[in-house]
Amino acid sequence: YALAGRVRRFAQLRRSFSSVLEVDNPYTLEVQCAVNLLTAQEAVNVVEVSAKVQKQWSNSRLDERIELVKTALGRLEANKEAIALDISSMMGKPLSQALGEVAGAIDRGLSLCELAPEALKDEVLPEKEGFFRKIAKEPVGVVLVLAPWNYPMLTAINGLIPAILSGNSVVLKHSERTPLCANHFQTAFTEAGAMDGLVSAIFTGHDEIAQLIKHPSVGFVSFTGSVPGGHKVYESVASRFIDTTLELGGKDGAYVASDANLDAAVETLVDGAFYNAGQSCCGIERIYVHKSFYDQFVEKATAIVDGYQLGNPLEAKTSMGPMAQPNSIEFLSAQVTAATKAGAVVTIGGSSTTDIAGKGRFFSPTVLANCNHEMDIMREESFGPVVGIMSVENDDEAVRLMNDCQYGLTGVIFTEDQDRALALAPRIEAGTVFMNRCDFLDPELPWTGVKNTGKGVSLSHHGFRAFSQLKGYHFKLSQ
Repeated sequence: YALAGRVRRFAQLRRSFSSVLEVDNPYTLEVQCAVNLLTAQEAVNVVEVSAKVQKQWSNSRLDERIELVKTALGRLEANKEAIALDISSMMGKPLSQALGEVAGAIDRGLSLCELAPEALKDEVLPEKEGFFRKIAKEPVGVVLVLAPWNYPMLTAINGLIPAILSGNSVVLKHSERTPLCANHFQTAFTEAGAMDGLVSAIFTGHDEIAQLIKHPSVGFVSFTGSVPGGHKVYESVASRFIDTTLELGGKDGAYVASDANLDAAVETLVDGAFYNAGQSCCGIERIYVHKSFYDQFVEKATAIVDGYQLGNPLEAKTSMGPMAQPNSIEFLSAQVTAATKAGAVVTIGGSSTTDIAGKGRFFSPTVLANCNHEMDIMREESFGPVVGIMSVENDDEAVRLMNDCQYGLTGVIFTEDQDRALALAPRIEAGTVFMNRCDFLDPELPWTGVKNTGKGVSLSHHGFRAFSQLKGYHFKLSQ
């Protein structure tokens, strides 16, 4: 199999394997790589080695941890072409976007290094006569990072880097769609001089992961994925007194207000809806446009989408790749069909397709006009290149509709009036509110959500909190 030899060289080999995972290329539909899956006991062995290494790593100084992380990020930079090629070949995003993801992951990791000294320092309390008091932040142990396939490098960074900087070790498992990405992180840290087992890539099944979560050495779980997956992780975590971050679904809405810069809004929101073929938790899936220029917005959005080039992800001219998962095509088709039966109008796209060479599992980038909230397309996550557009009368209607959803990751307001955005932001049920931009993570801001988007916080100095156990020092001094 293509890349199979490399997988087996990277993977931690064991004496026996229970099964083999094959990953297809979403464009060629041929087997791209084959990965040997660890048995339950073999996965436990990885955790136990990681726990022993963590005991040593916890005694390291923060400046040593930062130096190691920066060196490992440098190794990702040195290998960015190979990493990007693996991403494109496993999940289908254009190579240019995969290279951008690797660069973004490195930048995010460096930002977390800059935040670490302040986030992890001890808190010495105000002097109290006869007493010394402080709050120390100690590692939690082995951190299990479960990363998704849509942004396999960027999402893994969110848990991996603060965990290592906080003195923990990491066992990293990626989605079955992008298993090689875990290897790239392990290799980067090994090449940077990390102890074997500080960052460990594993390949194993869901049942085995559930058992690992119950292992006494695992002190925290960082999960990014589906709502059903989040429920299963939380059920496993609930059997022990440990915590987890769960970044789950999204159905992010945008409001184009009456004073918005129309051209900027259209260009930004179309990109936010269709970048990475719409396979983004914070991608734009529904747009509410003030009635005064609703028709213009739909027309301009359709024209931009008409220029998208579907094709081989490895070719520079390709602007949208195929769908990563085979079942996405049927799901998106059903959503679009149901919407049109309920009165929505497809202005472009609307069906599965191939590129001009007859290859790839593509779904045509789709714009749906005349939508309403009786349609699943405006309320249930699509996770594909489909966006619904709806006309609204005013700010109040837009906010009400944006909140009429089980998810709450981000909300977007396009307006030229900052005061207007500041007034609307507290009313929007979301972890992040954007003004005049979307689909972007600032590592200095907390990344969180409400409702079925999950629980916990990553990024910013707040994101370090999950990876430390607080310890109070309360010393009565000699008189």
